[in-house]
Amino acid sequence: MSAQVSPLAPKKYPKMPVIEGVRIATAEAGIKYKNRTDLLAMVFDAGTTVAGVFTRSKCPSAPVDFCRQNLVAGKARVLVVNSGNANAFTGQKGRASTALTGEVAARAAGCTAGEVFLASTGVIGEPLDTGKFSHLLAGLVKDGKPELWTEAAKAIMTTDTYPKLATATVKLGDADVTINGIAKGAGMIAPDMATMLSFVATDAPIAAPVLQDLLSRGTAKTFNAVTVDSDTSTSDTLLMFATGAAARRGAPAISDPKDARLGAFRRALGKVLKSLALQVVRDGEGARKQVEVTVTGAKSARSAKRIALSIANSPLVKTAVAGEDANWGRVVMAVGKAGEPADRDLLSIWFGDNRLAYQGERDAAYSEEATSAYMKRDEIRIRADIGIGRGKATVWTCDLTKEYVAINGDYRS
Repeated sequence: MSAQVSPLAPKKYPKMPVIEGVRIATAEAGIKYKNRTDLLAMVFDAGTTVAGVFTRSKCPSAPVDFCRQNLVAGKARVLVVNSGNANAFTGQKGRASTALTGEVAARAAGCTAGEVFLASTGVIGEPLDTGKFSHLLAGLVKDGKPELWTEAAKAIMTTDTYPKLATATVKLGDADVTINGIAKGAGMIAPDMATMLSFVATDAPIAAPVLQDLLSRGTAKTFNAVTVDSDTSTSDTLLMFATGAAARRGAPAISDPKDARLGAFRRALGKVLKSLALQVVRDGEGARKQVEVTVTGAKSARSAKRIALSIANSPLVKTAVAGEDANWGRVVMAVGKAGEPADRDLLSIWFGDNRLAYQGERDAAYSEEATSAYMKRDEIRIRADIGIGRGKATVWTCDLTKEYVAINGDYRS
């Protein structure tokens, strides 16, 4: 954990309510870090359903393969997460270590290995020594307590400077149901089905296929709309668990994604996912500013998103923001290189409410003074109107500072 907490860290953390049917335990296994927790176990009551979205990387980690395989059955009893080692690009050894962890966790939780979910984060290419933590699992599963959400968020951190938590309570039918989520991630963050690692749990009684539909749709405008450095991790995993415990309090069981009673739940899940995704951006390695990039007037929504990501991922745009320089020419460059339909002479650009460029040239009313003052803020909005259609999209990123290079220059040492 870096000595300095990001200046964009939340001023206070949410008070996380208990989710009935979930118990949590953490431990110090010494996988990479000394004197901090690096192992998390989450235990779920029988009957818990699960959904997940993962990296689209062609070099996925062993735990991602393991989860994909188990997700088919849609049932979960235990989640085991370690930080400090990603168990990625570890070949046969990686597969052996996930199989062994799965067996030990299943034994501890009294379930099958098919109801175990695993995630690992940290250095790529180093074999994960399961012996460092497998002996701790039985104790963790036995000692889990429902209230340890903040501890859970801390145990999965790598270069994060603060734990990421979000919660929402809504009505499902006449009963209150709760959604809690944690996430980790600060670098190697680009949208591709998920963030680095995120785990969400609810007590709502929702069937696995419905949960999957909710999660897949919910990520499109949240985790799939953030980027720190355009690099997609090998380990991106977002899992959601539904214990169904609220059924005992009268919450209706939901087995159809089109069920009208899901409206409020869907919106609440979207808020939790967005909060976690933005916390990841605000903890971008070395970040000093959050940047919201909106593209309007594109040929289609998909096209708008590609242009927005071209702007958000541009090192030149991100370094200009870091230097508080209103260099809108770099936005023009990023629009032009996106490979999407655009018309130079119809393009308009705003930084906040300051219009810098209009219809292909500098705005006559442009004020360098007003725009420079705006660039000093820690939340910057950039908008580009392409002027050719109705497609729009918003993505979030952060600035690119010297600190990012420092953190990633000595990550393994």
